[in-house]
This record gives sequence, structure tokens and C-alpha cells, in this order.
Amino acid sequence: MELSLPLDYAGDARAAADEVAALEAAGLDAVWVAEAYGFDSPTVMGYLAARTERMKIGAAILNVYSRTPALIAQTAAGLDAVSGGRAIIGLGASGPQVVEGWHGKAYDKPLGRTRETIELTRRILRREVIDHHGITDMPRPGGLGKPLKILTTPVRPEVPLYVASLGPANVRMTAEIADGWLPTLFIPEKAHQVWGTALAEGRALRDPSLGPLQVVAGGPLAIGEDAVALRDLVRPRVALYVGGMGAPGKNFYNDLAVAYGYEKEARLIQELYLSGRKAEAEAAVPDEFCELMSLCGPEAYVRERVDAFRAAGVTMLNVTPVGPEPARLIETVKGWL
Repeated sequence: MELSLPLDYAGDARAAADEVAALEAAGLDAVWVAEAYGFDSPTVMGYLAARTERMKIGAAILNVYSRTPALIAQTAAGLDAVSGGRAIIGLGASGPQVVEGWHGKAYDKPLGRTRETIELTRRILRREVIDHHGITDMPRPGGLGKPLKILTTPVRPEVPLYVASLGPANVRMTAEIADGWLPTLFIPEKAHQVWGTALAEGRALRDPSLGPLQVVAGGPLAIGEDAVALRDLVRPRVALYVGGMGAPGKNFYNDLAVAYGYEKEARLIQELYLSGRKAEAEAAVPDEFCELMSLCGPEAYVRERVDAFRAAGVTMLNVTPVGPEPARLIETVKGWL
């Protein structure tokens, strides 16, 4: 199992990069850069490539609406070039609030777009001449364009492509064609009941040449007798996603909480959050949800949580160290993996 960290996309990117460089020396294997509707992630990833030497640098995620498949492939090739072959490209559909509200694109055909983007990105990185007609037309019919191949030679003809997915159809597709999976709000003890069937069906169709599906998940990390209280750090994120990421009936994360068995709580969190009562929404997040999503507690307990994530199929533990000595936490957990 590898160890990674999600970069805070709302903070000081240069300061965060300084911290990541220090954590690389402590054993961190990868960093994931989010985008949302703040700083673009490729710029930050390029800066991280210059500040680090060994760790993998991942996008989590580039949405498949605001960039064409060709541009995503160019980003993969460019990041791989400046990092010396350390790029991972996380892809996903994001959600209608960002895609339609920020990028001004219609939120349509999310699975088809993701599948097509993966296919075209791989073909472009192999330097194929692209003549493709589907959701994206390359070249556009009736215009002046002609089939092209990428101008430069990528460092690697295959850059790993991960997918952020939650719904059964999307997870099935991820297990079938992606190099890795980026689930959100992952509870290892409940993951199989939600995604087990979809993962099995997708893996049954998987090309063996892709190798095993990589899985990235984790949570806040703190070790100590007084670290139990830090599990509450999960509350704002759960409340935001379950309560605020979409309208009633249109929230993928709320559906996930229901599938986990928190139907009544999910409904209450959403009602409170959408009415502006965010603190109450956070308080309504079940204690068990916070506990199972985190790695905070005495050392023996945190070891058990690491084992739980491993048993659920996680191949890269994605943690956010909490406290004044993040490097010590990374070094400690890396020694257990």
C-alpha cells in the first residue's frame, strides 16, 4: 500500500508545495491536487513537479466537460514530461453545479464522456493519428481540420488514468477501463455493500493488460490518546457533500449516505444544510460516519483503521495529517505499510 496526501486547493499553493516537499522526504508517495472552481490544478501540479523528486503527482480531478479529450491528453503528457514520468490523471464528471454554473456547459452524458475521454487520451499518448466521431468529433466535420497526432513524444505512452465515481454504472465502468478509482466519502466497512457488485461486474470485463484496479481512499490522520476528538474534523466535509452538493434528489453524495444505511440522517443533513443551518447539519452527521471515515486515535486503533482500508481493497492510503508534526505522522504510518 502506498501513502498519499490531498492538497488543500483553497489555501496558499506555494506554502502547500513547501510542505509536500518536506513530506516527500518523510516517505509520502503521492500528492493529489483538486481543482473545483479555484486555482487550476495543472499549474499547481507543474509547480509541485519542480519542487519534488520522487513522488507521484495526481489530478483529483480534471472534469471531462471543461477540457477537450485532446487537452486532457496534452496535460497528461506535459505533466509527465516535467515530472519525469510521475503523473497520474484523475478524471471525472464533477457535478452539474460546477459544470453548468461555473463552466457553462450542459451536464449531459457523463459516463459516455468519461469513457470517450479515457479512450482518446490513451490513443493520443500512443501518438495515434486521431480520426474519431462520437460525443467529440476529431476533426470536426465540414471544417478545415484534418486528423492529427500529438506533436511531441510523451515520456510514457501510458499515463495512469483514474476515475472519480460513485454511482453503480460509473463504478462498473471505472473497474472495467480505468487504471484506478477515486471514491469519495469512503467507509471501508461499508464499501462492499455499496460498490461490491458494480466492481465485480466491471472487473469481469477488464482487459488483463491494465493490471489490478488501484483504489485511493483515506481520511484525517492523528495518533495519540487525545486524537479521538479529531474525528469531528470529518463533519464539515460530510455535511457539505451530503447536504450541499446538489438539490434534493440530485445529490450523488446524499445517495451514497443513504446506501451506507444513514437514510434518515442524510435527509436531515440536507434539509439543515440547504436552509443555511450548516452548524446543525454538521452536528447531525452520525458519530459512526466520522469514526469510520477517519484514522484518528491511539496508535493501536489507527493501525486497525489502516488494516480496514487495506482489507477493503485500498492500494493508496490518502491521508491528511493533523497536528504540529505532519512529517512524523507520515513517517510512522509509512513504516506500517
